[in-house]
Amino acid sequence: MPNIYRLSIAHINDTHSNFEPSPVHFSLTAQQHTYKLEAHSGGYARLGYQIEQARQQAAAQQTPFLFLHGGDSFQGTLYFREFKGAANAHLLNLLKPDAMVIGNHEIDAGNSPVQAFLNRIDFPILAGNMDLSQEDRQKTGRLYGHPMLYDFDDSTETAKVLIKPFYDTKLAIIGITLDQMRLIARPDPDTHFVNAIETTERTIQRLHQQGIHHIIVLSHLGLDQDRELAAKVDGISLIVGGHSHTLQGELSDIGLSNIPYGETINSTPILHAGKYAETVGLAEICFDQQGKVVKLLGNNYFMLDNKITVTTKQGTVADSHTSAALIEQLFSHPCIKDAQHDEEIHSVIHTQYRPSLDAIENQILTHIPRDFVHTRLPSKHFPHGSEIAPWVSRSMYKAAKNIEPNIDFALHNAGGVRQSLNKGQLSLADVVGRILPFELPLTLYQIQGKYVIEALESSINSATNNGIMGTGAGSFPYPYGLRYFYDGKQIKGQRITQVEIYKQDQWQTLDPKKLYLGVSSSYTAAGKEGYEALLLAHWQQSITDQTLPEAFIDFVSQYGHLINGLLLANVHYISHRD
Repeated sequence: MPNIYRLSIAHINDTHSNFEPSPVHFSLTAQQHTYKLEAHSGGYARLGYQIEQARQQAAAQQTPFLFLHGGDSFQGTLYFREFKGAANAHLLNLLKPDAMVIGNHEIDAGNSPVQAFLNRIDFPILAGNMDLSQEDRQKTGRLYGHPMLYDFDDSTETAKVLIKPFYDTKLAIIGITLDQMRLIARPDPDTHFVNAIETTERTIQRLHQQGIHHIIVLSHLGLDQDRELAAKVDGISLIVGGHSHTLQGELSDIGLSNIPYGETINSTPILHAGKYAETVGLAEICFDQQGKVVKLLGNNYFMLDNKITVTTKQGTVADSHTSAALIEQLFSHPCIKDAQHDEEIHSVIHTQYRPSLDAIENQILTHIPRDFVHTRLPSKHFPHGSEIAPWVSRSMYKAAKNIEPNIDFALHNAGGVRQSLNKGQLSLADVVGRILPFELPLTLYQIQGKYVIEALESSINSATNNGIMGTGAGSFPYPYGLRYFYDGKQIKGQRITQVEIYKQDQWQTLDPKKLYLGVSSSYTAAGKEGYEALLLAHWQQSITDQTLPEAFIDFVSQYGHLINGLLLANVHYISHRD
């Protein structure tokens, strides 16, 4: 019996169909000046190379190896819009994961796309708190009993567990996903998600009874809920997570996060690897006989080519000498790898899938005069939050006004916008593949002012976890035609201190008793992510011939030349901390 059990792990999460390298930005300082470096990192071909290198190195050292995906492979780019998950399955098979946990975006369109995905993949999907015991056994798209799905076992009230041989013992992998799934996704009505913490606790107790103590939780809960899980449940050796797009690693010296890689709560390290296949997490881990991690070495790694643009804070291109020095400095960072790639994966992407996207890439909608940042929550640097979400709300308002001239406001959630906008040409592909990849219809509704106020406060509370278990920062509301003032230091129910509506060319106080006409995406109008109060609308009506990305495309095509002057500061936000 060994004293130390070694394991090599590669992990990714929230890849969202980003098969090609994604734009990333770094900040470096030279001669007391700060410069922005724009590069392209990751993509599946580069991931494939790094993962295979780690796999071969582990084999040479006779160390067990795992490659794990923390969920949300679906959505995000034109690849998903065009191929509906078939390309995701094909390319993930080439990466050869040992397991993937189901994410909320896998269930955006119900169970049928998940079944199609399961039918194509060569690796198991873990969904240990997904209860299919009540699923209709005769329906199309049934998931119950699928051999590639490790769901909830209602007979024992535990997760079905992936067991791997591990030296003289066994290693268990439990897949746990969001138990608030119905709030942020669209599972079939007969599909339920049971409590994540309780399921994990019962499953670990059962594993301990079987003599298994080396236990990995593959999680799609987000970092905050992973921390809670680790704090409340003893016996988890390691959590490999996703959902919150958290980039761990000491990266402040290149202008990024400084969140510890392998942050440890209650003796359980937690690993996350950012988003969009930009980085790969690589770790070497040592466990003791009881499954406790006694040593963890690793980090998240960018995979960059040498096509890097260096600009000053003002946006001017740096001189060649400064650029060369800063690029060399960037590549000397321990978390930067080069752009070596897997030739087979690269060929599959560019011969089987990329040609279908090229035509859409060439349709230019407008010119963007400067970079516009999408950040889900207000912050010190962006006190009003996203610079793009207000455009999206205004585009919904304009689209709805063609149908209902008396429309009062539009309301959209931050998570419905996926990326920032870079200066330059804006193509159709940028909109439908990157910024607004969810083809959601618009919904008109008539609602009392008091429920608008309730929806605003509830969604902000949900986004900031202010006194509640939230669903994530994607809940944060961005209106058009409304503006609100939120003070998180007030008691729950009184944090929205003022709401105004723009009528008759002036801002007026919203009347809690009066009926107003609003428009949102069908997702938001369905009460997801803290917007339950919208379900109390007097009526709702779907705009079936106008989707969210179509509204935005029409808007920027007409008003793109004025885009710099279109933003309104409708978000007034004070600290959300109690």
